[in-house]
Amino acid sequence: MARRKNGRFTRQTKTRRRSKPKTNIANVAVSAVVANSITTGMFNSNLIDFFTGRRDGKFVAGGDGSYRLTLPELLGLAGSGGVGGTYSQGLDLQTVLMRNIKKNALPMITTAIVAPMIANVAKKVLRKPVILPANRLLKTTGLDVKLG
Repeated sequence: MARRKNGRFTRQTKTRRRSKPKTNIANVAVSAVVANSITTGMFNSNLIDFFTGRRDGKFVAGGDGSYRLTLPELLGLAGSGGVGGTYSQGLDLQTVLMRNIKKNALPMITTAIVAPMIANVAKKVLRKPVILPANRLLKTTGLDVKLG
């Protein structure tokens, strides 16, 4: 027992053991939807195409000469186009980004705001009939994930 300043003994509290936090699949899905919306709005390509540089199964980063930008193109891995690749009609990065943002601003902002709100409402509505039984099933599998 530990002694206080006034000379009395106190009981030490036991540290509580907490289970490791589980990955919430619903939050991961909402984050992916918002990230896809932002990459579509700014770079005119979906999330997977943005990271891989592929379009319709072909690697065309920097070679398409359009307003569509990808990460390999921005990092200079696009091949002949060099850093930044070949933007539409020889424009610079800032011009292409501003054109994409102006064109796609409303859907991008709407999705970034509305998607989490819809997910929260869906979690509350579906909690008892769907989410709780599914979490019990996931717990028996031994995976460190949960639905909501």
